[in-house]
Amino acid sequence: MKEIHWHIQFCWVKAHVGVQGNETADTLGKEAATSTDTPECYDKVPKSVVKSELELLSVEKWQMEWDQ
Repeated sequence: MKEIHWHIQFCWVKAHVGVQGNETADTLGKEAATSTDTPECYDKVPKSVVKSELELLSVEKWQMEWDQ
């Protein structure tokens, strides 16, 4: 099985005050993030793989920061 290396970056984004469509984008984003009945629309990477990779990388990053 081919090993896949993921690079995912989370960052803070300042509010888009005054940007047209922002409220709609926020609403849709919140719905997507909290919905549990959204079907998977891909077949190459299962959610479980992404979740386990994120958990592993999060723990590794936390440990590096703690060590410093």
